Amino acid sequence: MAIKQTAGRNQLGDFAPKFAELNDDVLFGEVWSREDKLSLRDRSLVTVVALMSQGLTDSSLVYHLQSAKANGITKTEIAEIITHAAFYCGWSKAWAVLKMAKEVWTEDVTDEKSAHANNMIFPIGQPNDAFAQYFIGQSYLAPLSTEQVGIFNVTFEPKCRNNWHIHNADKGGGQILVCVAGRGYYQEWGKEAQELHAGDVVNIPVGVKHWHGASPDSWFSHLAIEVPAENGSNEWLEAVSDDEYNKLK
Repeated sequence: MAIKQTAGRNQLGDFAPKFAELNDDVLFGEVWSREDKLSLRDRSLVTVVALMSQGLTDSSLVYHLQSAKANGITKTEIAEIITHAAFYCGWSKAWAVLKMAKEVWTEDVTDEKSAHANNMIFPIGQPNDAFAQYFIGQSYLAPLSTEQVGIFNVTFEPKCRNNWHIHNADKGGGQILVCVAGRGYYQEWGKEAQELHAGDVVNIPVGVKHWHGASPDSWFSHLAIEVPAENGSNEWLEAVSDDEYNKLK
């Protein structure tokens, strides 16, 4: 889909009509619109770093920072992008751009939550108050199916994780996780933690001690599918300590 840009004509159309035409129709109408070659998000990343490297801190950089935000680059990501580029573009340039980015990315946790919600088709739901005692950090729960098979979308804010726990049952039982957005972890007792991304599926057998949750720098959502069971129950155990969790990357 072609990007419709009129800034060139609006600001320079009378003075430099050809420049305005190239800006609106070629740069944005053609180059920026080639999403099959490079996403808008990646084009924003490249453009911000290119402008930063030149030391440009005028309205054009503000525009491209705002575009980067609109194209899905988060506050955490832009801070890391500028920090990384600082070693190649210059420390003073990074200071200037970070101050500008701080004004653009004024969103709080609520806005980051909204951005995460926009990355998936399922609702985040309501605060998971009924199980809050078994979580470190804030989680959210959205029941998708409560008949035949229970399916719940569980969302974790960054650093949030549930306690070690075990799914018990006399017959059947266990749980299936289908990851739908963000980055998180799943770990079984005595094993290394497994990093999770959208599209990953985890089968959790009965009797296995485990935990799952978000990474330190990302929201994370998965569908929790309850495998039908006879006398099924959850056995909640100790919390995942900060020492254990902070070893993960």
